[in-house]
Amino acid sequence: MSVEGKESMSKQDEIIVVGKFGASYGIRGWLKVISYTDIAENIFDYKPLHANVRGEWVEVSVESWKRHKGLVCKLDGLNVREEAQTYTNLEIGVAASALPKLSEEEFYWRELFGMQVINVQGYGLGEVVDLMATGSNDVLVVKANLKDAFGKKERLIPFLDGQVIKSIDRTAQRIEVDWDPGF
Repeated sequence: MSVEGKESMSKQDEIIVVGKFGASYGIRGWLKVISYTDIAENIFDYKPLHANVRGEWVEVSVESWKRHKGLVCKLDGLNVREEAQTYTNLEIGVAASALPKLSEEEFYWRELFGMQVINVQGYGLGEVVDLMATGSNDVLVVKANLKDAFGKKERLIPFLDGQVIKSIDRTAQRIEVDWDPGF
């Protein structure tokens, strides 16, 4: 079965990218999988998975998976290398509703995008446009306001809960930080 043979999602639930398909593996339709989940193999716990085919999310079903210098999987209906190659570099997504519910103190990164960042003195530092994983701690990428008094275009603020991040208000879409606006 080719990418074109999959049916599009009927209900447009928000899809969250959790990985992508890599190169084909072997001659029987297997694909390498790059997982963005905390524990890589957890990507296969989500049902159903979707592939982003030319901007459309289509449902895919994993027939089998295994660890082999990373992760590889076989999708239902893909039986030869050439068919699997049509999935190379496609994003893998899941419906947002399939993600585990978090406690009030926990956040998915996607929830922080667009929040306004204000320091403890009340200065508006800008809006969260990205997050970076650095290995030691995550970093907020904050696009500065148009008329930033300190001439900043972007700020990188370490996501250190309690130390730098003082509060996150989902309702107000605001993050309060202990951060010097000149830095």
